[in-house]
Amino acid sequence: MKRTHLPLNGLRVLDAAARHLSFTRAADELAVTPAAVGQQIRALEDTLGVVLFRRTTKGLELTPEGEAGLDALRAGFLQFEESVRAMQAGQSSKSLTIAAPRDLTAKWLMPRLSEIAAADGELRFVLVRADEGVDFTEANLDLAIRWGEGPGEHEGEALESDGMVTVERPGGGMDTRISWPGCIAGDGPSLVHVGDAGLAIEAAVEGLGRATVPELLARRDIAAGRIVTVGDPRASKLGYWLVAPLPQWRQKKVKALVDALAG
Repeated sequence: MKRTHLPLNGLRVLDAAARHLSFTRAADELAVTPAAVGQQIRALEDTLGVVLFRRTTKGLELTPEGEAGLDALRAGFLQFEESVRAMQAGQSSKSLTIAAPRDLTAKWLMPRLSEIAAADGELRFVLVRADEGVDFTEANLDLAIRWGEGPGEHEGEALESDGMVTVERPGGGMDTRISWPGCIAGDGPSLVHVGDAGLAIEAAVEGLGRATVPELLARRDIAAGRIVTVGDPRASKLGYWLVAPLPQWRQKKVKALVDALAG
């Protein structure tokens, strides 16, 4: 069934004027002029084809036609308020779904989320593997982390990093290169080829050679002494980005998570 166009502004003015039985007091509530209230009421009367108010010696009075619709009108406004609260409930939710590459999740994201969750015991996270492109519409995601030159078609913020670092086992390992998809080409033969930069770090830990990986991934293992850097970090045009479509990016819970992860 086709919905009737509802003159919502006029109905809102009608509700206020009917409660106060005064255009002046209704205008004060709505932060408009009494003349504007009168104009809205007259326009509503023209639209509905009925008279809603009469002026008497005692003041403003509702007509029977105006009285007849008030209960349903006010119930409708309550339904609108419940609808708005339901739509906003997701922003107050403490559950967040995050997509990220497997190695970043293991090496950086889960430790960071553990620190964030320690400060707020109500937080809940759903982690989704996303080594390639991310479809926010299908995965019902709040936030994703991607490796690239920028946020792409979404809103985004870069995760700070020193670029790329070459790492090896303390004391040195084999004099070979550990490669992974997308790695920077280096000198020397590649003894081992692994699936991602996280596995390249683990191969370096085991002494299978040197791996050039994102500094962000290697940071905790370097701090723990599991690997050491060889030479200085190298700047890279590629990096990790926190990304989301604009509607998700605007949500308070996503903004708070972005601030916590990027901080």
